[in-house]
Amino acid sequence: MPLSSHRRLAVSTTLIAALAAGVVPAAGASASPLSPAAAASSSAPAPDMGGVVAALNSARADGAPGAMARFSGPEGVESRTVGVRDRVSGAPMDIRARFRIGSVSKTFSTVVLLQLVEEGRLELDAPVDRYLPGLLPDDRITVRHLLTHRSGLADYTNAMFADTVPGFEAVRNRVFGYRELVGLSLDEPRTGRPGAAYKYSNTNFVVVGMLIEKLTGGPVSKAYEQRVFEPLGLRDTSYVHPDTRIEGLHVRGYLHPDADGDPLVDSTEQTVSWAQSAGAVISSPADLNTFTSALMGGRLLSPAMLEAMTTVTPADTTGTRFYGLGLRRYDLSCGTRVYGHTGTVQGFYTYAFSTRDGLRSLSAMANTSNHGAANTALGGTLEAAFCGGKKAAASSPAARDFSSLPAERDLPERH
Repeated sequence: MPLSSHRRLAVSTTLIAALAAGVVPAAGASASPLSPAAAASSSAPAPDMGGVVAALNSARADGAPGAMARFSGPEGVESRTVGVRDRVSGAPMDIRARFRIGSVSKTFSTVVLLQLVEEGRLELDAPVDRYLPGLLPDDRITVRHLLTHRSGLADYTNAMFADTVPGFEAVRNRVFGYRELVGLSLDEPRTGRPGAAYKYSNTNFVVVGMLIEKLTGGPVSKAYEQRVFEPLGLRDTSYVHPDTRIEGLHVRGYLHPDADGDPLVDSTEQTVSWAQSAGAVISSPADLNTFTSALMGGRLLSPAMLEAMTTVTPADTTGTRFYGLGLRRYDLSCGTRVYGHTGTVQGFYTYAFSTRDGLRSLSAMANTSNHGAANTALGGTLEAAFCGGKKAAASSPAARDFSSLPAERDLPERH
């Protein structure tokens, strides 16, 4: 599906009006004043790439064989890598390599669903039961509750991966149906009433995938391709469920076992059928930068829908973490707010975030999981990239260094 037609029409209408009025760009004319967004970005601190490398090395020291980050801004692109992408061959980490992005997939799924809302094919505050009759036990659960993790549906992955490696090996090559996964959730007690407290649950985005397929009449893979991958030219991004392979140049992922001292498990090949629309997308640093920048820059959703997506409520009590519609907001120590998502899938941690104007973006990955210290360390790339050399003390006294907080968990973890 092409980018929103009403935005193309608005640009064409403006150009026609300018030509009609005789306003034509002149060769050699002086540069026009910067837009407020561009002016704000031009005054933003330069990324501290030394700090980014330090965060990557910290993730490596905490158990990741390798890590990488890519920052994109008005001044260009900066990339850094450390360690290896393959422990057997010793191949160094490569910024061009693809990997499993885990729950960053939730933002892709949300964009598709919100486009369907824009097209009048469903309503955010309508009960899910209207579109998927009889699926859920409570007709008060709305589409918005799914996207904000306030449905009260239990996360089936808590039981599935209570024992990390045995749980993973039990599903590595298994192919689930959506209803089977929802059934696993419904076997567990509900976490609360619909619309009440935020409680992260992969079940919510399994149901989102079901909604997408019901409304489009095709698989989520086709919806991703037509509505996001192809319009943005994301050549390294794919959804290949239930194929277990990552095609082309890619990073191998390594899962930490529960027992200290046990060897890492190569978890690269798997169906990710236990996640599907909640976490099975494969991408690269450059494509993730393009995606978050395009989303925040208004290329995928209307201004009104993007405003709804970025309207957030607290996800914890730190005053730094918030959740909107399939989107996290992190408030950094320098006062910068970034929007995107974190991702965890066996063997990979991912961060993909952009400023609200879409002009600056960061993607970072470490090839391990079930080791929260590595995830927390990787999150330090956000402070370094978006705050530069600014310290928390340079903003408000109440500001906290985001990188000092334990990382949020997208999957249960032992360490």
